[in-house]
Amino acid sequence: MAEAILMPRLSDTMTEGVVAAWHKKVGDTVKKGDLLAEIETDKATMELESYQDGILLHIGTPRGGKLQVNDLLAIFGKQGEDITALIAANTNGASSVATAPTAITATAAASTSSAASSTTSANNNIDASTMEEVVLMPRLSDTMTEGVIAAWHKKVGDKVAKGEVLADIETDKATMELESYKDGILLYQGAQVGEKIVVNQLLCIIGAPGLDIDSIVKSIKASSSTEVPKATTAAPAPASAPAAIALVPATSTPAATVVNEGRIFASPLAKKIAKEKGIDLKYVQGTGEHGRITRTDLENYKPSNISSVAKAAAPRNTNFVGQVSFVDTPVSQMRKTIAKRLSESLFTAPHFYLTMKINMDATIAARTVVNETAPVKISFNDFIVKAVALSLKQHPKVNSSWLGDVIRENHHVNIGIAVAVDEGLLVPVLRFADGLSLDEISVSVKEFAKKAKDKKLQPSDWEGSTFTISNLGMFGIDSFTAIINPPDACILAVGGIAQEPVVKNGQIAPGNVMNVTLSCDHRVVDGATGSAFLQTLKSYLEEPIRMFI
Repeated sequence: MAEAILMPRLSDTMTEGVVAAWHKKVGDTVKKGDLLAEIETDKATMELESYQDGILLHIGTPRGGKLQVNDLLAIFGKQGEDITALIAANTNGASSVATAPTAITATAAASTSSAASSTTSANNNIDASTMEEVVLMPRLSDTMTEGVIAAWHKKVGDKVAKGEVLADIETDKATMELESYKDGILLYQGAQVGEKIVVNQLLCIIGAPGLDIDSIVKSIKASSSTEVPKATTAAPAPASAPAAIALVPATSTPAATVVNEGRIFASPLAKKIAKEKGIDLKYVQGTGEHGRITRTDLENYKPSNISSVAKAAAPRNTNFVGQVSFVDTPVSQMRKTIAKRLSESLFTAPHFYLTMKINMDATIAARTVVNETAPVKISFNDFIVKAVALSLKQHPKVNSSWLGDVIRENHHVNIGIAVAVDEGLLVPVLRFADGLSLDEISVSVKEFAKKAKDKKLQPSDWEGSTFTISNLGMFGIDSFTAIINPPDACILAVGGIAQEPVVKNGQIAPGNVMNVTLSCDHRVVDGATGSAFLQTLKSYLEEPIRMFI
C-alpha cells in the first residue's frame, strides 16, 4: 500500500525546507537506508535517508522547491499503484501545486495523449491539478491571495511557442508576464481580462487537442469552493507537447517587430539575462514569434560570433562608459532564519553592553609553554573558552536563559561557539565546557568548525547553549558588539590582541591587550552582575595559572 512521506522537522527552529537535491527520481526502486534527498534547513543542508523499501511514485516538489514542515515530500508504493487519493489527502486539493511538483500516476502519465480523454472522463475524482497541462494561479508575493488577468496575449486555440508571452497577471505588488517554456495549444482560459483568479485556482490549460477539458475542470471544481468559469474548447490544431509556464517581471510590450535595429523585440526575461551577461541584443537573432528574442536564444548565444563586429562598430575616441552589473542571490533558509531570530532578539531583548580591556601577556606566555607539550595546538580562543566556562560557574545569573514566564538559572555550562560559514553563522554547542581540559576544548572546537563548513552539523550539535562566544579577533577586529543568541541571557564579543601602552609597576610599557564586550539581556542580567563576571574573566586570563588550580 502506498505511503506518504512528509517533510520532517530537522531542527528545533525549522518551519520549512528546500530540496537541495533529489538522489532518486520518480519510478526508481528505493531501498531502506538509500540516500533519498538533500534538504536545506535554516541551520544546514542535511541528507535524508529512506526508512523503507519501495518504488518512488511521487515527489512533492522538484529540486529548489520549498515545502513547509509536514507538507507532502514523497510517496512510496508499488509500481502502477493509484496514488491520486493519497496526493489529494496530503495536499488539500490543489493548494500545494503552485510550484509545479513532479508527479507520475497511471492517469497523469497518460494525459499527454488523446487517450487521456476517456481515462479522465471515467474518473472525475482524479487530482487533475497534478497534470502537466494544468496551470494554476501561482502566489507571486508573500501577501498575494488572488491575481487579476490584465491581458491575454493568446486566445483559446492559439499555438503557444516557447518563450512567448501568454498573459499579464496583476498582483498586489506588480504586474507580471506569464512566459511559456514549451510549445503547446491554449485549450482553456480560467478567466477573462479584468477578472480575478484566487491563488491555486485554475488559470489555463495548455496541451494536445482531444483532451477532455470539461472533466478536468469539473475535477478541479470538486476540490475547490471557488467557481471555475465554463471551459471553452479550442478548435482542432496540431498536437504538441504540454506547456510549462515561467513568470518574469512585466515591462511594456514593444510595439515594433524589427530585428537587430531600432527597438528590440525581446521577452523581459531575455532582456534581464542579456543585462546580466553584458550581451547587446542587437546582435542576437530571435527565434520567437515575429523574431522575438527569448531566453533560449540567450542561452544558445555565443559572444564570439559578434565580437569582431562589436569591435569594428565601437568608436575610437570616446569617454569610457561603465556598465551596471550585479548578482541577485536567493536568500538561503539558513540566512532567513538568522535574520528572523537575531531581529527578534535585538528588538525584543533590551540589550546593554559592557566593555573591558584584558592584558593578555600572561596568557601568551602560558600558551607558549603549554604548546611545547600539548598533543594538539592550543589557541588563544581555547584559553578564552576555558576562562569563560569557569567564570560562568561563579556567576550563574550570567549563565541564565530568558524563557518568557521564567528565568532559568542553568547549573550546567554549555557554551555556543559562533562559526562563520558562507551562508551565515552557525553556533555549535560545547557541552559541560567547565569540565573540559584545554586539549578537549581545542579538539571539539576544531571538529565543530569543520562540520559546520561541510554542512554536517546535526540538530543535537547546535541545541542547548547557555552562553555564546563570538570571536572576530583572528579577522583583525579590535572590538565589536554582538547580538544575543536567544534564549541565552548574554554573549561575549572577543576582539583581537594588539600591543598598547600599559602601566606596569608605575611605568608605561608595551602590553598585549584584548578588548571584550559583554552583551546582556537587561531582563535577566543587570550591570553589576555583568561587570562582576567580566572581572572574574579578566582575573583568569591575566593569571591563567588559576584555571588549573
